[in-house]
Amino acid sequence: MPAYTIGLDYGTNSVRAIIVNVANGKEVGTHVWNYAHGESGVILSRDPNLARQHPEDYVKGAETTIKGAIRDAQNHLKSFKPSQVIGIGVDTTGSTPLPVDKSGRPLAFQKAFATNPAAMAWLWKDHTSVEEAVEITALAKEKRPEYLAKCGGAYSSEWFFSKILHCLRVAPKVFNAAHSWVEIADWIPAMLTGTEAPEKLTVGVCAAGHKAMYNDAWGGYPDAEFLSALDPKLGALRERLQDKAHTIDKAVGGLTAEWAEKTGLNEGIPVAVGAFDAHLGGVGAGIAPGALVKIIGTSTCDMMVAPMRKELPDIPGLCGIVPGSILPKYYGLEAGQSAVGDIFNWFVNYIQPQGERAGSHEALSKEAAKIAPGASGLLALDWNNGNRTILVDQRLTGLLIGQTLYTTPAEIYRALIEATAFGALTIINRFEEYGVKVSKVVNCGGIAEKNPLVMQIYADVTGRTMYVSRSSQTCALGAAIAGAVVAGKKAGGYPSIAAAQKAMTGLKKQVYTPNPKAKAVYAELYPLYRTLHDAFGTEAWEGNLYGVMKDLLAIRAKARR
Repeated sequence: MPAYTIGLDYGTNSVRAIIVNVANGKEVGTHVWNYAHGESGVILSRDPNLARQHPEDYVKGAETTIKGAIRDAQNHLKSFKPSQVIGIGVDTTGSTPLPVDKSGRPLAFQKAFATNPAAMAWLWKDHTSVEEAVEITALAKEKRPEYLAKCGGAYSSEWFFSKILHCLRVAPKVFNAAHSWVEIADWIPAMLTGTEAPEKLTVGVCAAGHKAMYNDAWGGYPDAEFLSALDPKLGALRERLQDKAHTIDKAVGGLTAEWAEKTGLNEGIPVAVGAFDAHLGGVGAGIAPGALVKIIGTSTCDMMVAPMRKELPDIPGLCGIVPGSILPKYYGLEAGQSAVGDIFNWFVNYIQPQGERAGSHEALSKEAAKIAPGASGLLALDWNNGNRTILVDQRLTGLLIGQTLYTTPAEIYRALIEATAFGALTIINRFEEYGVKVSKVVNCGGIAEKNPLVMQIYADVTGRTMYVSRSSQTCALGAAIAGAVVAGKKAGGYPSIAAAQKAMTGLKKQVYTPNPKAKAVYAELYPLYRTLHDAFGTEAWEGNLYGVMKDLLAIRAKARR
């Protein structure tokens, strides 16, 4: 009988379950459920930096999507039976930490905290802790520079300890009531296996290493003395964090009888250690040394791996260099942009140029494709939600220069796409400056699949061929691959991640190769982008911006001729 695994993919607005044939990676069933709380699943406030989620949605989402995916599989494949599912993997957003009580249950499940945003999950894009991130960075520079060396030289407001320290200061009742804090990438697998209690909890090295300064070289999480220098209560929390973090080829436990009854799956099937969506997206896209996997969505995460047998330098501006965080026995390297799809959505949904039809993504893309590179005279910075890499500064904002009284919405739309492409090239250059060669770029996500203009501009700007992952759900597929590995060969799974990737992943036939003429124009524009990038993004920059607008006009004139 064919064997199947389930990938649970917890995103910003919804959760998705897919059921995958282990033999070939074919998706046989899927179901999506939109979170019930907040606006599109996100609890907001008057503070534009606040973004939370209610953990009830994680529980309801697992039950609803697993059952829905099973129904979908049965509708399309009459021979499918839930008993053929041999394992489950989970990916989530991150860093999205959750305060829990002594039994590992979320505080938000208690009546006293049910409507308190501080007691909910602090979503990855919550930036309320900017000041705490600066403070953590300054302290680490002084006392523990090795912590920063492995996370790009600066700690982010998007990450674990920044958010917890901010909660301690602005919502002390919540902090004092919490026994501990758990990434949802760890809590959801624990929920499914009944291992939420601190003495049973298994944490993944992906979340711990990239967002919480975990490293085996210094005994795991930051030491109590360092955390106590920020606040004694934060130092006390260190004792309640796990001592060891694990890779995705390990199981946290078996599906409980309660969850088996809820879903119709077999009790005891293994659930893999959880990881972030982008990291498992890398797995689902077939990541290997030399391959840069770009998971393009509301934001973008750029993933690479490098063999641990070779010495790897510390790379400033990256979101972590962590042993085993993507593939066991490889360093996982994470970079990214804090907004990509969100920038396009901002222009279409908030600015709303030319109305609903003429100002749609489809219409603007069609018109923007007619514009030659450089012909708009526009140049933008892709920092509408801050800069994740290489500047690691969430207080940076977007910029558009070169507009005239004749600038069109399509020209602006194209300039915004080009800005994200220049940001992508900046990340590629940073990898290669430190000896990590990018020989192949694989793109994943809806934008990569549905917008050829974006892919072509990325190819032209970077000078590299753009490949697209075969699966439209690479993050969920990566989770399903982890489920196939923890199930083991005897159950119909695989002995390793590499073996599972070989059978279950692939690329689409469509590729995007650089256009030499467009590439030449972007080679003129990119230095202007870097001038603006360094001028507004670094304290050390010394220069003169006088020539930028004039150079844009010169490039525009040549492009229009």
